[in-house]
Order: sequence, then structure tokens, then C-alpha cells
Amino acid sequence: METTRHLTSTVYVVNDGATVLHAHSRLGITIPPGGHVDRDELPHEAGLREVHEETGLDPDLVADAPDIDAPGGRALPQPQYQMLYDVDVHPDGRVAHQHIDLVYFARADRRRIEPAGDDELGPAAWEWYTPDELRTSDLDADTVRIGCEAIAAVENGF
Repeated sequence: METTRHLTSTVYVVNDGATVLHAHSRLGITIPPGGHVDRDELPHEAGLREVHEETGLDPDLVADAPDIDAPGGRALPQPQYQMLYDVDVHPDGRVAHQHIDLVYFARADRRRIEPAGDDELGPAAWEWYTPDELRTSDLDADTVRIGCEAIAAVENGF
């Protein structure tokens, strides 16, 4: 059996020392905004689109694009992480579906959640987490670690 892989983009959005997360009902985990990269999008653009659709926020990435002379090309903003997640695993251990997730950090100028998409979760589904709240939560270890790193990067002027 072949494993299907999709390219996804996730953005840890930070404001005033906290990052925003929501409980993803299908995956059963609490995660930042993000989703699939469409065929006509670059990964960082997809992440920002997903943030806007899901939260109504329009944050600024804190990623740099390397300065490189590339005739006919250009460098893209660097994700902080490139992760591979098993999304659909059969009882026998075979992985049917994976997400190749490019993870970015971003700074938002407000915390008010106003989803732009009609089928998105409402504001009550979102919660802002400080580093202490992340560390004392029962969230997945990667979400805690990356969330704390995102907050530190934004707070320290990354």
C-alpha cells in the first residue's frame, strides 16, 4: 500500500507573550492554525491564509529569506521546523497518510479571534497559552516545545 503525503503549513501566532491554539476535533489534538498548501500557493502563504481564515488575524512572519543570488529564482522564508506527522495509521502499523508540515512563527498585533471562513470554529474554540501554561498543560510535547520557542523568538525580536 502506498502512503499518501500532503504538504501542510502551520503557524504559531504570538501576541503579548502567548500563542493561540485550538482543539482539532478530527485529529483529537490541540494545535495552532494551519492546513494544506493549495496547488497555487507557496508554503508560507498557505500558513498565513490558514491563520486568517481560522482566526481572522493577519500576523507577520518572523522568518527570514536567505540572501542568495539565484538568477530566475528567489529564496523563500525559512520555516522553523519541517515535521513529518502520521495522520492515518492502520491497526497493523502501516501508515496510509502523512503530513509534511512546514512550521512558521508569526507576530500578531491583537488577540481578538474573528474567523474569516464561514465553516471555521468560533472564537470560543481558541485559547491563548503562555509558556507556563504550555508547560503545565497536557498538550503534545512538540506543541509545548515549539509554542514556547515561538513565544521566545517573537518576544526576543527574532
